[in-house]
Amino acid sequence: MTTTPTLSIPQQVELLLRGTEHAYTPEELTKRLEHAAKTKRQLRVKLGMDPTAPDLHLGHAVVLRKMRQFQDLGHKAVLIIGDATAMIGDPTGKKKTRPVLTKDQVEQNARTYFAQAGKILDMAPEKIEVRYNSEWLHKMTFVDSLQLCQKMTVARMLERDTFQERHKAGEPIYIHEFMYPLMQGWDSVMIKADVELGGTDQTFNNLVGRDLQESEGQPPQIVMIMPILVGTDGTQKMSKSLDNYIGVAEPASEQFGKTMSIPDGAMDSWFRLCTPLPDDRIRSLVDSTQTHPRQAKEVLGRSIVEQYHGPADAEKASEDFRKRFSEGQVLADTETRTIQRSLLNDGTLGILTLLKEVGFASSGSDARRLVEGGAVTFAGNKITDPKATVPITGGELLKAGKLRLCKVELQ
Repeated sequence: MTTTPTLSIPQQVELLLRGTEHAYTPEELTKRLEHAAKTKRQLRVKLGMDPTAPDLHLGHAVVLRKMRQFQDLGHKAVLIIGDATAMIGDPTGKKKTRPVLTKDQVEQNARTYFAQAGKILDMAPEKIEVRYNSEWLHKMTFVDSLQLCQKMTVARMLERDTFQERHKAGEPIYIHEFMYPLMQGWDSVMIKADVELGGTDQTFNNLVGRDLQESEGQPPQIVMIMPILVGTDGTQKMSKSLDNYIGVAEPASEQFGKTMSIPDGAMDSWFRLCTPLPDDRIRSLVDSTQTHPRQAKEVLGRSIVEQYHGPADAEKASEDFRKRFSEGQVLADTETRTIQRSLLNDGTLGILTLLKEVGFASSGSDARRLVEGGAVTFAGNKITDPKATVPITGGELLKAGKLRLCKVELQ
């Protein structure tokens, strides 16, 4: 992703608003960019990330790529690792209270974020600042917390769809959950954010930051809201728990193969949110009268892999996919998945357990759906009985659907 700081202010605004769902407000963004150019000051562009899971996926990358655009225009990314807020858990979109994470869980997840975010962001010291919100939130006294609570009414909190739905359904809402948007908003005050980025599910939290900044005499941050990327199923939000995600650190072959599995109808948003391709090129790719959907999907897959692994790996992933799945070849470098010999019972293993052990299914019910759907083949034999066991000596090929193939070995 490359841009140039020599763009005019209107051109910069046009670039930054591309793909954005909402901006509060475009006029403020224009004025802030003009003032930054006049004073030669970097805008401080905030993105908060709670390390509630160890991996980043393309859904997270949508916002990170927007942050990179600001960096390429000469501004500073302020990446906030929410080690304090993660211990509460964002209630956004949750029908029940999140389980509270331990400090060790949060720290372990946070360790993986930097290398993964570095695949997208410019990690040069003058382009990025990384902060942990425990720096200020853990220092707050009980009185400090009460004073922060005075800046928000219960009525305003109950404007949130999440809380409204839970209240109507009789689900409990705990007081600590009301604290989350205040804590996230206070982050903006502490780092004096000029811009905050987030997905549509973060709109309320980010606007709270504007309110708190104004109450503290700071210019309110511009809030830029990005659309939510649907997962590989084409319907639900990309999520590791739904097993419909593509991780930014996954191997090139996995990224390409999973991209090839998305429904044709999801391609337009994926092109716009996951690639740097220009609008006119995207329009021609998603128009089936101009480009066959399979060819368009190959372009999409190569573009995604190129961003995280480079052009050579993207080309190889594309070629290997064609040979493996279009021509039916079994390549010498077919991925090997290893399982423990101790799992076997008289040399056999249940097919559902095997699918979970090699990572082709996230749960027993997910594995069952694959088997009952006729999508599983082991050693050349289609398996349709979820109670089936298969003999494993090592070297057998396991296939799940059109896009997942591995050689099973024992350890």
